[in-house]
Amino acid sequence: MTDPVLTLRDARLTLDGNAGRVDILHGIDLDVARGETVGLTGPSGSGKSSLLMLMGGLERATCGTVTALGHDLTALGEDALARFRLSHMGVVFQSFHLIPTMTALENVATPLELAGARDAFDRAAAELEAVGLGHRLDHYPSQMSGGEQQRVALARAAAPRPEILLADEPTGNLDGPTGEAIVDMLFGLRDRHGATLVLVTHAPELAARCDRQVRLRDGRLDDLAEAAQ
Repeated sequence: MTDPVLTLRDARLTLDGNAGRVDILHGIDLDVARGETVGLTGPSGSGKSSLLMLMGGLERATCGTVTALGHDLTALGEDALARFRLSHMGVVFQSFHLIPTMTALENVATPLELAGARDAFDRAAAELEAVGLGHRLDHYPSQMSGGEQQRVALARAAAPRPEILLADEPTGNLDGPTGEAIVDMLFGLRDRHGATLVLVTHAPELAARCDRQVRLRDGRLDDLAEAAQ
């Protein structure tokens, strides 16, 4: 594989639980190429979302390394990680994570403003228009449907034109037709901006749209599933 934008080497994650230390991920070795779309699949509790969080620097590997665009995320402090994500990554969550006291336009523009973009509101409006919400700029999350809120979240993730897009069950809280529309928009944003896309999904039809599927089982890469593809 040439020019990987994400590289994990012997990445492990252990977290403190009510019953003590819990090993979540065990020795993950993985490369993701520039422009590739990767679907993270596997049973519930297999570590898919945790692996995505490692890739985004939202969880810190207990040991091993996680490198994104040549930067060792395990060596960066919290402030440096936040700046890196702001400049290079877009993240879409299942539960939207919109700021309820901000309009759709403000939700999308805020990360751009934090990154120092002088045209933050113009770019935010353009991204909302691109996901079909040009008529909802001044609406608050509580005034929008679940599908509309997820479209705002997609616009917010794509507005900084990130090199890496991460999506955690982006259709999990949506009905079938709405989820399909969100998936089309997600891949459309990926194509428009040329970003590398990694997404967690339980949906076989969504995983099948990716260039490659990476299956996890019990916190480990399922090598047999990889070999069968």
